Amino acid sequence: MQRSKINITLDKDLIEYAKVYAEEQRTSVSEIFTQFILNLKRAREGDPTEIILSDPDFNKSLLQTISRIKSGKMKWHKYKEVF
Repeated sequence: MQRSKINITLDKDLIEYAKVYAEEQRTSVSEIFTQFILNLKRAREGDPTEIILSDPDFNKSLLQTISRIKSGKMKWHKYKEVF
Protein backbone atom coordinates (compact mmCIF):
# COMPACT_ATOMS: atom_id res chain seq x y z
CA MET A 1 0.00 0.00 0.00
CA GLN A 2 1.35 3.39 -0.95
CA ARG A 3 1.82 5.70 2.01
CA SER A 4 1.54 9.46 2.17
CA LYS A 5 1.60 12.13 4.85
CA ILE A 6 -1.21 13.81 6.69
CA ASN A 7 -0.90 16.81 8.98
CA ILE A 8 -3.10 17.02 12.07
CA THR A 9 -3.27 19.50 14.90
CA LEU A 10 -3.48 18.26 18.49
CA ASP A 11 -3.06 19.76 21.92
CA LYS A 12 0.54 19.59 23.15
CA ASP A 13 -0.38 17.31 26.05
CA LEU A 14 -2.00 14.81 23.65
CA ILE A 15 1.05 14.85 21.42
CA GLU A 16 3.32 14.12 24.38
CA TYR A 17 1.00 11.37 25.58
CA ALA A 18 0.98 9.78 22.12
CA LYS A 19 4.78 9.80 22.01
CA VAL A 20 5.11 8.26 25.47
CA TYR A 21 2.41 5.69 24.72
CA ALA A 22 4.08 4.75 21.44
CA GLU A 23 7.43 4.30 23.14
CA GLU A 24 5.90 2.15 25.89
CA GLN A 25 4.16 0.02 23.28
CA ARG A 26 7.29 -0.19 21.13
CA THR A 27 5.54 1.28 18.14
CA SER A 28 5.23 4.63 16.40
CA VAL A 29 2.72 7.44 16.70
CA SER A 30 1.90 6.85 13.05
CA GLU A 31 1.06 3.21 13.77
CA ILE A 32 -1.21 4.24 16.67
CA PHE A 33 -3.25 6.44 14.32
CA THR A 34 -3.23 3.77 11.62
CA GLN A 35 -4.66 1.17 14.01
CA PHE A 36 -7.25 3.63 15.32
CA ILE A 37 -8.49 4.46 11.81
CA LEU A 38 -8.48 0.77 10.81
CA ASN A 39 -10.61 -0.03 13.86
CA LEU A 40 -13.10 2.65 12.82
CA LYS A 41 -13.17 1.24 9.30
CA ARG A 42 -13.67 -2.35 10.50
CA ALA A 43 -16.50 -1.31 12.81
CA ARG A 44 -18.28 0.51 9.99
CA GLU A 45 -17.82 -2.34 7.50
CA GLY A 46 -18.82 -5.01 10.01
CA ASP A 47 -15.45 -6.75 9.74
CA PRO A 48 -15.48 -10.10 11.60
CA THR A 49 -12.14 -9.16 13.19
CA GLU A 50 -14.07 -6.73 15.37
CA ILE A 51 -16.29 -9.57 16.59
CA ILE A 52 -13.28 -11.68 17.52
CA LEU A 53 -11.54 -8.81 19.30
CA SER A 54 -14.70 -7.95 21.24
CA ASP A 55 -14.94 -11.48 22.71
CA PRO A 56 -14.09 -11.10 26.45
CA ASP A 57 -12.14 -14.37 26.67
CA PHE A 58 -10.10 -13.62 23.57
CA ASN A 59 -9.49 -10.06 24.74
CA LYS A 60 -8.27 -11.30 28.15
CA SER A 61 -5.99 -13.88 26.52
CA LEU A 62 -4.60 -11.30 24.12
CA LEU A 63 -3.84 -8.85 26.94
CA GLN A 64 -2.13 -11.61 28.95
CA THR A 65 0.00 -12.53 25.95
CA ILE A 66 0.99 -8.90 25.39
CA SER A 67 1.90 -8.62 29.07
CA ARG A 68 4.09 -11.74 28.89
CA ILE A 69 5.84 -10.42 25.78
CA LYS A 70 6.55 -7.05 27.42
CA SER A 71 7.84 -8.66 30.62
CA GLY A 72 10.24 -10.92 28.71
CA LYS A 73 8.60 -14.10 30.07
CA MET A 74 7.70 -15.28 26.57
CA LYS A 75 10.00 -17.96 25.13
CA TRP A 76 10.63 -17.38 21.44
CA HIS A 77 11.31 -20.19 18.98
CA LYS A 78 12.94 -20.15 15.59
CA TYR A 79 10.81 -20.96 12.57
CA LYS A 80 12.64 -24.25 11.99
CA GLU A 81 12.00 -25.30 15.60
CA VAL A 82 8.26 -24.87 15.19
CA PHE A 83 7.84 -26.34 11.70
